[in-house]
Amino acid sequence: MAERLTVPSTEFQTRAGLYMEHAAKAPVFITKHRRPVRVLIDIEEYERLKARDTRQAYYAHELPDEVVRALEASDTSHIDPALDALMD
Repeated sequence: MAERLTVPSTEFQTRAGLYMEHAAKAPVFITKHRRPVRVLIDIEEYERLKARDTRQAYYAHELPDEVVRALEASDTSHIDPALDALMD
């Protein structure tokens, strides 16, 4: 695998085609004011990473029954009661 590349955003804009080709082999880190702001990766790598992401967000009324049961059975005695005041 090729070595990762870091490039300023203005340089990326000028030579995007070159960096798209490089991203097929290794990530291209795009910086703005010397700080990383984006990463260009190959689509196959993106799909592989997305497939591993199993996180899911729910509204409280949408929680699966097994999650509700786990929450009901959990020990919350160690939680600061002052946090309850934030919910009022």
